[in-house]
Amino acid sequence: MQNNNLKNCCGTDIHAHVVPATLPSYIGDRLPSAWPSMAPAHECHRHVMIGEKVYRTVTDKCWDVEKRLADMPGLGLGMQALSPMPELLSYWMDARDAQQLLRYLNEQIAEMVAIQPSQLLGLGAVPLQDVELAITELRFLMQTPGFAGVEIGSNVNGVPIGDIRFDPFFEACVELGAAVFVHALKPTGMDRLIGPAPLQQVLAYPSDVGLAAASCITTNLIARHPRLRIAFSHGGGTLASLLPRLEQGWQVFPALREAVTESPMAQARKLHFDTLVFDTPTLRHLVELFGGSQLMVGTDYPFNFHDRTPVQRILAAGFDEATASALAYGNAERFLGLEVYR
Repeated sequence: MQNNNLKNCCGTDIHAHVVPATLPSYIGDRLPSAWPSMAPAHECHRHVMIGEKVYRTVTDKCWDVEKRLADMPGLGLGMQALSPMPELLSYWMDARDAQQLLRYLNEQIAEMVAIQPSQLLGLGAVPLQDVELAITELRFLMQTPGFAGVEIGSNVNGVPIGDIRFDPFFEACVELGAAVFVHALKPTGMDRLIGPAPLQQVLAYPSDVGLAAASCITTNLIARHPRLRIAFSHGGGTLASLLPRLEQGWQVFPALREAVTESPMAQARKLHFDTLVFDTPTLRHLVELFGGSQLMVGTDYPFNFHDRTPVQRILAAGFDEATASALAYGNAERFLGLEVYR
């Protein structure tokens, strides 16, 4: 059923990225091998260089606020949460080197948001390879106008985010009211992919983010931090397919029942997910599985592999008006801690 009252809906996008037009020079006496830089490309594009290799060629929509704002109505969007391109999270650097880069990124996001704060807000970055330093940067973020929270990777140098070592960071997120958006990063299983490089984004990202979400269930993250607002990119990746098996295993294996203090299904329904699955039946399945209160628009704008019709896809799914409104903007406003402005 078409939701006629929502045809002109202004959705809220929790998954949209930023790459600054320039990146800072390293301040120190030993340039990290992974320190990023920007190099000229063809018109309106620049190369993101990691070391001496081109990591990705990006459009000026990554940093040009006017072009971003001009595109939003066509996407059905009224608001975007801006987070760094995940490769810039830099967990693989020395933490203090990474903090230097991430502080620059966070300041750039703050400047972008300040241009149009009624339509843009920030999800910043922290050096999570050092939990104490990450908390310091998180406090800076949450004291800076325009930030609603933080983006983190699905793993930190191979350690899944559900690991108990990150608990102090998540405690700080709760204390400061920071929303946490988990994006796939440096995915496992790359050696099993056969084909061109984009398969990392297409196949490996959903696998890694699914395992990250599962790690938060099997370590009882939400049970320990019930007020934590945490969301997963790419519709939670493979979690939707893994979850029934995990639930059944919890019923069957005493060791799992002892380790996992609450039903995996019940825990999963306390997590949040974006709608970036490119498929209406899959979107309906996620809403049925996780609940209509737990999904929010995600586009991956402005990268080429982004959802160009996120709100239209929600409308096409046949949800009742209350559910469609929640998916389009209501859930995101709650997740991001926004005042209701409609």
